[in-house]
Amino acid sequence: MSSSRIRWLLACVLATTLGQASAYPIDGYAETGIARLEGYRISQLDKRGLNHLPSGALLKTEQIQLRLTEHPDFALPAPDPALTRKIVALLGADARNYSVSVLDLSDPHQPIYAEHNAEVQRNPGSVGKIIVALALFQALADLYPDDIAARQRILKNTQVTADEFIHTDSHTVPFWLPEDGSMPRRALREGDTANLWSYLDWALSASSNAAASMVMKQLVLLHQFGKDYPPTLEQEQTYFRESTAKERSELLLDSLLTPLMRNGLDKDALRQGSFFTAQGKRRIAGTNSTCTTRELLRYLLLLEQGKLVDRWSSLEIKRLLYMTQRRIRYASSPALEDAAVYFKSGSLFRCKPEPGFVCKKYQGNVDNWMNSVAIVEAPAGAPRQFYMVALTSNVLKKNSAVEHQTFATRLQALLRDWPRAGIQDGQSAAAGSK
Repeated sequence: MSSSRIRWLLACVLATTLGQASAYPIDGYAETGIARLEGYRISQLDKRGLNHLPSGALLKTEQIQLRLTEHPDFALPAPDPALTRKIVALLGADARNYSVSVLDLSDPHQPIYAEHNAEVQRNPGSVGKIIVALALFQALADLYPDDIAARQRILKNTQVTADEFIHTDSHTVPFWLPEDGSMPRRALREGDTANLWSYLDWALSASSNAAASMVMKQLVLLHQFGKDYPPTLEQEQTYFRESTAKERSELLLDSLLTPLMRNGLDKDALRQGSFFTAQGKRRIAGTNSTCTTRELLRYLLLLEQGKLVDRWSSLEIKRLLYMTQRRIRYASSPALEDAAVYFKSGSLFRCKPEPGFVCKKYQGNVDNWMNSVAIVEAPAGAPRQFYMVALTSNVLKKNSAVEHQTFATRLQALLRDWPRAGIQDGQSAAAGSK
């Protein structure tokens, strides 16, 4: 089959999967071994434009950088009352059911922060996968503190095979098939093998609960075997057979919660406490999960400062959050077309019978949680706007994906036009930090 035919077929296949979000820059295959990136890169060569990416999604790997490494002491300033009032007004009549934290650093000499219900705790849903990423990079750094190449080898060369921990999950993930230029999507199955970096990417980009649970299993094995990781299948089976349920649970919680505290985060306000699949939870028990928008925003701030584990780890997490496919929920706002968006979302909705009510996706009448975290650089490559936002909500019976998208559009306009008069005396982001 000719290369042009392959590109055309791939573009057609990808055009049918635009509802799925993907992350990491599309030139990153050689470095990471994440196979789908090569497929997405090739699809951009197709002249038909069937898989056209927004301009903000086309940054190359080296263009994604941490923006606050020169301000390591910067902390969240006091909330600005005027901006807070404006943001609450954007939320309208349902404001009481939202929590939001926004930090705008577009002018580094006049940072401005606003928050609303920022200490209200909600289940993070799939946003908790950013905590799993932090825990994995912390484990790698602990094993190889002065050897980034060794960490890269673990991520790229370790082959992970899906097993019973994936059950049950309906999220689909992409499989790049270079022989016919296709990229089919399906749920993970037992026996599916890819490198650890791919599983981490699937957990964040496709929000696969199965992939996230396999990453969490590898996290436990990293802590158990140390520099002898990855274990052989026999060694792995021996560990699960001979260890007690209590020992496995304690190891899981230590692996997830200790990195939060070591990196300056409050585990009582932000934590992922358990697996994302029912079988994972049965095999290794955990605890509950929670988040507040203030602590989610602090995670993003520490990330930009290069303080999540270390600068290399922070940068890799940021790259893993970079949106390089059709954007969803908050990130799908047309106002962000030219922006680089680093994003994770999560949702959970439940319904009960109610006269005249039809249960629809993201419109639950019992619970309707929707969570979004985003770093926005607009326009991509030469940003005039640079801000971070964490948004959680539980607004019943409304399409929360659309509501988050609408808020993103309004917030972008508000921050674009906001007068920079909140900080006096020309304090810089570093000088004005707490």
